[in-house]
Amino acid sequence: MNRQPVLLPYADPAFLADPFPLYRQLREDGPVRRAVIAGGLEAWLVTRYEDGLAALSDPRLSSDVHEASDPRLLQQLPATERESMLRTMLRADPPEHTRLRRLVSRAFTARKVAELRPRVQEITDRLLDAIAPAGAADLVDDFALPLPVTVISELLGVPTADRHDFQRWTDDMILRGTEPPDPAVVNEAWQHMRSYLTGLLAAKRARPQEDLLSALITARDEEQRLDEDELIAMAFLLLVAGYITTVNLIGGGIAALLAHPDQLRMLRDDPALLPDAIEEFLRYDGPVNPGIARFAREDVTIGGVTVPRGATVLIASAIADRDPARFPDPDRLDITRRDNAHLAFGHGLHYCLGAPLARLEGQVAIGTALRRLPGLALAVPPGELRWRPGGLRGPEHLPVTFTPAAGRPSQDRSKDRDRPKHLGPALGR
Repeated sequence: MNRQPVLLPYADPAFLADPFPLYRQLREDGPVRRAVIAGGLEAWLVTRYEDGLAALSDPRLSSDVHEASDPRLLQQLPATERESMLRTMLRADPPEHTRLRRLVSRAFTARKVAELRPRVQEITDRLLDAIAPAGAADLVDDFALPLPVTVISELLGVPTADRHDFQRWTDDMILRGTEPPDPAVVNEAWQHMRSYLTGLLAAKRARPQEDLLSALITARDEEQRLDEDELIAMAFLLLVAGYITTVNLIGGGIAALLAHPDQLRMLRDDPALLPDAIEEFLRYDGPVNPGIARFAREDVTIGGVTVPRGATVLIASAIADRDPARFPDPDRLDITRRDNAHLAFGHGLHYCLGAPLARLEGQVAIGTALRRLPGLALAVPPGELRWRPGGLRGPEHLPVTFTPAAGRPSQDRSKDRDRPKHLGPALGR
């Protein structure tokens, strides 16, 4: 394949608003295409579903960025903290990945997550108590963002009052748009985050609580299964990954419904469709865009195309999940779609650990918002919505109007501001 790499124009608001015509063209051009992605990096896009499904389970494609031949991938991270930031299960292969994932997997089983539903519902209702009487809101800033931030903070044992700090540091490290990151800015943000997490973990070591971070500390101190860098990196990964994509799922799902009034009416009339609707939002316009990165350990043939050793391979779930060879009428939002084995959460060993929690939060948030915000509509023309650039997809803001309601009086939760409510045992022993 000698064609010049195609440029994915992440600086173009029109592309960000609707990347799917270009994605369709890339998929029709061939199963694998070289592309220039965010930050000017080059990757090989896997654009078709069956190839993507196979690639996500191919041991020749590593999650370890050290396998990449492009030094700029590592240079995006501050040199002094480069290795510690990468010591997570997200960037590890077996057996390290197996060891790290096992430590937290018990907190995210379907049964454990189901136990969180009453508290997720309570947080959702509290947020909507404040929104419902107003008749207008930004459903990202006022709802889709604070809900998962609060849930993951309580699950981990992080004071919710600190969320604005770690959101700001995360923005500087990860949500940095289309330009190459400023190493000084990334380094400063990571130093703040590391200092905060070090202090938080020290406090929990001194006074353990029934939360996930306390359980991870116990695993380290009693069984020597996590060293200090791994513990900090795990806390960072769970904290950040636990909210960013869920914000996009909730905001993007509501935006999709508002753009498809027939689907909105159908879901209002039959809330039992919510689980299928969440899967369709993930397939139709998922929160990760364009997909999941891997690095070739050796020359690998994908879809008849040989990808060279060291190349970055991007399994483009956003493109593959609209492959007509797998999904009939793929460009149509259909919340009744049943055969919906999308790739939004990945596949294989690295299948998203937080998928059950994201699904729960999406169902509770969107279902409750539709019930409590009658007459929900965009407050601006659809073309004025701005979408996040880079590897995450969702509306930056979602201004809406609705019929004002008296709202349901909130209970006095003043203690919650000082002491996050316990969400239940996070990690069985």
